[in-house]
Amino acid sequence: MSPITIKKASIEDLETIKNVGRETFYETFAKNNSEEEMQKYLDESFSEEKLKKEINTPDSQFFIAWDENNPIGYLKINTGAAQTELQDETSLEIERIYVKSSHQGKKVGQILYDKALEIAGQERKEYIWLGVWEENLKAVNFYKKNGFVEFDKHIFVLGTDEQTDLMMKKILK
Repeated sequence: MSPITIKKASIEDLETIKNVGRETFYETFAKNNSEEEMQKYLDESFSEEKLKKEINTPDSQFFIAWDENNPIGYLKINTGAAQTELQDETSLEIERIYVKSSHQGKKVGQILYDKALEIAGQERKEYIWLGVWEENLKAVNFYKKNGFVEFDKHIFVLGTDEQTDLMMKKILK
C-alpha cells in the first residue's frame, strides 16, 4: 500500500464525498438495518443538496484520505455553531470518520483522527467529542483506545429507526 495522503476537501470534491460516504455507511451498517431504512437514510444524508450545504458551512471541514488516486475515506469536523449538539466554542466535534472496508485495519481511521487532533490543537480546543452508535463496537473501541470516555447518550435516527449513540469526549488540556 502506498502512503496515505490527506487533503482538505472543497466543493469540487462533492461527488467524491457523496460516493465515499454512501459506500462506507452502507458497508458498515447495512447488515444491522433494513434495506428500506438504509436507502432512506442514504438518500437524505448524502444528497448533493445536503452535502453542498455541509461543505459550504464555515465552521465545518472535510478531509479526504487518498491511496494514490483512490479516495478511501474522509473526515468531517465541526466547530462553533456547526456542531450538531454541544456547540461549545472550546470543543471540536468529529461528526464522521468513514473508511472503506478495503482499507480498514490499515491505520486510515487513525490518520484521519490524528488530523482532527492536529486541528483541535491548532485551534486551542479544550476537548474533542463525537457520537458513535452503541452497537458499532469496533468504532467504540477505537475511540476508547484513543482516550475517549462516554459522557452521555443521544438518539440517532436512521430512516425512521431510532438508535442510541454514545456521546464520547477526550479532554485535550
